[in-house]
Amino acid sequence: MSALARRRVWLGLLLAVGLVAALAGVVAWLNLRGEAPLDDTPVATSPAILERGAYLARAGNCMGCHTVPGGPAFAGGRGVETPFGTVYAPNLTPDPKTGLGDWSAAEFRRAMQHGRSKDGRLLYPAFPYPSYTQLTPDDTDALYVYLRSVPPVEQPDTPHGLRFPYDTQAALAVWRALFFRPGRVADDAGQGEAWNRGRYLVQALGHCAACHSARNALGATPLNAEFAGGLMPDESWYAPSLASPAEAGVQAWPRDEVVALLKHGISRSATVSGPMAEVVFHSTQHLSEADLEAMAQYLAGIAPRPLPTAPATPAPSAVMTRGDALYGRHCAECHGAQGQGVAGIYPALAGNRAVTLPSAANVVQLIRLGGFAPSTAGNPRPFGMPPFGQTLNHDDIAAVSTYIRQSWGNRGGEVTALDVLRVR
Repeated sequence: MSALARRRVWLGLLLAVGLVAALAGVVAWLNLRGEAPLDDTPVATSPAILERGAYLARAGNCMGCHTVPGGPAFAGGRGVETPFGTVYAPNLTPDPKTGLGDWSAAEFRRAMQHGRSKDGRLLYPAFPYPSYTQLTPDDTDALYVYLRSVPPVEQPDTPHGLRFPYDTQAALAVWRALFFRPGRVADDAGQGEAWNRGRYLVQALGHCAACHSARNALGATPLNAEFAGGLMPDESWYAPSLASPAEAGVQAWPRDEVVALLKHGISRSATVSGPMAEVVFHSTQHLSEADLEAMAQYLAGIAPRPLPTAPATPAPSAVMTRGDALYGRHCAECHGAQGQGVAGIYPALAGNRAVTLPSAANVVQLIRLGGFAPSTAGNPRPFGMPPFGQTLNHDDIAAVSTYIRQSWGNRGGEVTALDVLRVR
């Protein structure tokens, strides 16, 4: 190799190293922007602050992820399945060895608003800090005060089960540089106090967009995909769009029906089930009437974004015949021969927008696992649907799902046995 060629090789290597160093510097800067030095000033505590923290923890449904069913409250260990592996929620109790016992208020605030652990390591966005970054410092401190008051539980965190390279800090840093924007969203001066409060509850504390938004291949919400609906991280349920009136948008609903659905899990127009039933049970049923009204106002004000839909292809007659027979044997007694249901008891399937969603995952899950509304003060003994997963095989579930989605004027797509198999 000539001297000139060697110089060109070295120059190329130096340029490559410089480019990598520059990109690493940009990524590092993007991961630190907005962070102030930790302020170790002790936070104020009082019965009112403690009560507020308890309320905020319910509004954020912290127990839903940080408590294993039947286990001690906030002790962690519950897994969140994602396309990249399983992330396990940590222990939030004030145990000094395995929980938050030796965390300062400033370190907790940094975790909530910047997604960084006590030792500075980056947290996985399965913990919805992209939403919690909008919390006010006072609310974050109140949560800290409350969590310091719960019974301590010595329970080590379960190691995450993520595949390479998603288990690396480098991958997290790149993800954050691309998709995480820290900081509060200023109140909209053109809207009233209730609307701004509703946005805060829905977008920050409630982190509703974490489920009800479409996600890209890296698990982030692209532009214009917020509230557009999509499969949940474990891909077992479809969280319908809050922007589309054809899915879960409530733009045309009377305000009292939205409040009733959030408070009681049931209204004249709908009943919650699946993961949303957990949200109502653990969280929204405990919120004040004023906060529920504010959330309803904000949700009703989301700009409608009708989603593009392809005409559903009629299923083969053999599938419909099989589905008709299965429906008559297992479903018609409650939901009616014409899918009309029984008002206030069994939901109608004819014209039910939950039945004709683009994804059939929810219909499949309800047939397989059963459907149960949460028990609330306004609906203490809800009617439920038994599971048929041990009675019907994949072909049966596919046929009856297709029949429901394409009968009585419904225009949902056909469901195949492979579709059923794909639903976890």
